[in-house]
Amino acid sequence: MSSFRPGVGQAPKGYVPGLGRGAAGFVTRSDVGPASRPAPSSDAAAGDASAPSLDAVGGSGSRASELRAAKLAMQKMQKAQQQVATPFGQAPQGYVAGAGRGASVGKADDGPTGGEGMEGSLFSGADQNFDDDDDEADRIYDAIDERMNSKRRKHNDDGASAATGSAIGDQFRELKQKLADVTEDQWAAIPDVGDYSLRHKQKRREDVFTPLTDSLLESRSKVNSDATAGGKNAMAGTTQVLDGTATYTAGYRTNLSGLAEARSTVMTMSLDKMSDSVSGQTVIDPKGYLTSLSNTKIASAAEVGDVNKARLLLKSVRDTNPKHGPGWIAAARVEEAAGKTVQARKLIMEGCETCPDSEDVWLEAARLHPQDQAKTILAAAARRLPTSVKVFLRAADLEAHDSSKKAVLRKALEANPTSVTLWKAAVDLEDADDARILLSVAVEKVPHSVEMWLALARLESYENARKVLNQARKQLPTERAVWIAAAKLEESQNHGDMVDRIVDKAVRSLDKHEAVVTRAQWLKEAEAAEAAGAPLTSAAIVKCTVGRGVDDEDRQRTWADDANAALSRNAVATARAILAHSLAAFPTKRGLWLQAVDLERKHGTASSLDEVLAAASERLPRTEIFWLVRAKEKWLAGDVDSSRNILTEAFKANPDSEPVWLAAVKLEWETGEIERAQKLLERARERAPTARIFMKSALLERECGNFDGALDLLEQGILRYPTFAKMYMMGGQICSEDLKKDRESLDRARKFYQRGLQNCPKSVVLWCLASRLEEKVADYGAGSASAGVTKARSLLELARLKNPKNAELWVEAIRLERRAGNDKLAVSLMARALQECPSSGLLLAENISTSPRVEQKSKSADAIKRCPDDPRVITAVADLFAGERKHDKARKWFERAVILDPDMGDSWAKFYAFEQDAGTKEARENVKQRCIAAEPKHGELWCQVAKEMPNRRKTTAEHLEAVAHGILEKMQQFN
Repeated sequence: MSSFRPGVGQAPKGYVPGLGRGAAGFVTRSDVGPASRPAPSSDAAAGDASAPSLDAVGGSGSRASELRAAKLAMQKMQKAQQQVATPFGQAPQGYVAGAGRGASVGKADDGPTGGEGMEGSLFSGADQNFDDDDDEADRIYDAIDERMNSKRRKHNDDGASAATGSAIGDQFRELKQKLADVTEDQWAAIPDVGDYSLRHKQKRREDVFTPLTDSLLESRSKVNSDATAGGKNAMAGTTQVLDGTATYTAGYRTNLSGLAEARSTVMTMSLDKMSDSVSGQTVIDPKGYLTSLSNTKIASAAEVGDVNKARLLLKSVRDTNPKHGPGWIAAARVEEAAGKTVQARKLIMEGCETCPDSEDVWLEAARLHPQDQAKTILAAAARRLPTSVKVFLRAADLEAHDSSKKAVLRKALEANPTSVTLWKAAVDLEDADDARILLSVAVEKVPHSVEMWLALARLESYENARKVLNQARKQLPTERAVWIAAAKLEESQNHGDMVDRIVDKAVRSLDKHEAVVTRAQWLKEAEAAEAAGAPLTSAAIVKCTVGRGVDDEDRQRTWADDANAALSRNAVATARAILAHSLAAFPTKRGLWLQAVDLERKHGTASSLDEVLAAASERLPRTEIFWLVRAKEKWLAGDVDSSRNILTEAFKANPDSEPVWLAAVKLEWETGEIERAQKLLERARERAPTARIFMKSALLERECGNFDGALDLLEQGILRYPTFAKMYMMGGQICSEDLKKDRESLDRARKFYQRGLQNCPKSVVLWCLASRLEEKVADYGAGSASAGVTKARSLLELARLKNPKNAELWVEAIRLERRAGNDKLAVSLMARALQECPSSGLLLAENISTSPRVEQKSKSADAIKRCPDDPRVITAVADLFAGERKHDKARKWFERAVILDPDMGDSWAKFYAFEQDAGTKEARENVKQRCIAAEPKHGELWCQVAKEMPNRRKTTAEHLEAVAHGILEKMQQFN
């Protein structure tokens, strides 16, 4: 911008165009130049102080800073001119020229060259006009300029960077010029610049040492030993192989085995310190010492922090309430847990001084100290607390000899003569005679102690014991234990009549003195008396108290429940006494008699069982079960004559009873008296004819080989009882199995089955037998096997129509198809059967056993969901585990099956076969004994074996062996 104006002349020094009217003066980069500023003007160099220099106006190149500098320079110039132009000095503050003569201020016609009063007023308020807004504007402009300069520095090219560098260098030009005056000594005295990079500010990591292996230590030890001996294997450093060339790095030799040797030396010194200096023998076990070192607990930081917190809390407790004994005990135990035993002892002893009346603190101190010091502590405690029983008992426990213990306890009894605990402890240390003397004194000192009286009575003779118990009864009239002890004493002397009298008197005396004893408490006392070996006392207590507080209508039920509860607690005599009392009150209740018979059978003897059965038969002569059970027990015991006599009496009481007739026939049959059995059956058919009588008669003839006679008896029975299906079954079996296998026998068997199906269409077994007969027609020479299968299939389809949703018929049809080789048809039938009978355990078990191995697990899971409590399903799953050799699981599932249904013989047989294959001898014997006790009667495989004619007289154990043998044979064939 040009500052020249025509007609005005040269601009004054420091003039900025437009500054007077408020314009902002500025200097552009073109005025300054690209690299350096212009040199100072000659006027400025001449020393004109009033003339503003270029540096003062636009030295920095920033617009805001140049403006500010120009303003300040102009203000200085105006002040200087005012001082020169005003001969009278500076006008006072607030002075207005011409105001005294009435001149106006600030009129419009007053020009800049007006009167004298306006002289120098153009910039008179410059300081006041430069306010906070101007400062804020300067800051904003500075920020904008800084932002623009940063962007230029970031994006400028190399030329611009060089120019910027030169501008920065100009700022230090004067300093650089002064470097010419620096001497050599001053130059040498300049300190070096330190390295303040980030890597020196980071925290230095500690050195990490990696433990070396024993093999490396050993190898280095050998190398060092060779080097010491002058060998050539001295370790000079670390060897590195690069590209097949060996290079050796200089280093130093380190004896790595020295660490292990030093550790061994330290351990040896520690052990030597603990050895006897005289004999040289160690007083500790080195191995035990090493073990103790390995077991030393190293507390973690968290545990240490917890201990410190506990210490602070307990210290606060002690400071707040120093007489509080548990606080001292807790503090000592914290120290003990932290391994500070000495500190714990110190704390507890301080507690003993602070709380001398707290026996717990004394006892804790004795526990923490060794035995000798503990005795001293307890002695001080006994002097301080002579009535503390615990202190004396603890002191007695610390003594090693009985004589010392007796002395301590006697001293304690002198201070505490009424302590029952101390008397008991003292009596336990004495023999019988001395104990009797002590107890005689004890009952005088503590007459309220029942235990003392009873203990003294046990040690006395019979006469003296009676006197003692009488005295005890006077001292303790409301204590039932004294009366029960008296009853036991009489029972021990075989005075049975006195037992009932004493117990009865006890009940009345306690009621008189208003002693509240409930019925449950009396029954508990009866069980305790039985456990103590006094059954008569137990029975007497039951007799006198079992009816207390029971309503008449609830007596039978309540007493039966009491007997079962006593049996569950193995109180057999108590249960027997309760049932005896119940039967005396209700002699005609069949359920009570059966409960009593069951008790005697399980827990009694043969004579007691016979007595109960005889009494039951006498009370209930029309109930055949008691006669039959009594006769069977006699027969099992080998007394056949007594069994016959019992059945004879049963005939008199029940002349038309079918069970009695059949029992008499079975007795003669089993004992080999076939003729007597036939005569009895003949008489039974005349006097008490029933379908079972005819069937048993035919069965006896069949067993004897008289098949024609058996068929005749069956024909007679069928005529009289046409709906009894078993006679048709037996007739068909005799014709098909016992007679000669020809067409005639086949036709006779078919007739039996046809007549049976007409009269008994709901008999599933009859349908199955008929289909099996048709399946085997080829064996009788009456047709082909395929024709027999077709006829059997049609029969089973007809059976399913007449008996829908019957699982046994479906299973029979499925097995028929499998025997015929029609596996696909069998699978189809199984699917239809499961749709019709989805919750049949028989079908689900059959599905598991016949499915492919890959499908058996899924089939088992589905079967268990449908029938979780069916023994056949559980047995099938157990068979699956047994086949996979998972013996533990198989045994578990077999156990579950036999528990669910003990009468299922198939489960027992498969369990026994499993134990024979994979179990031990003890396990097999256990299963056999449990099966004999259960006496199973049902099961497909079991009945097939048990009902065969050669096996009819065999025992349960023999049946079990036979069925298990057949199962094992099938398993071997399958494998």
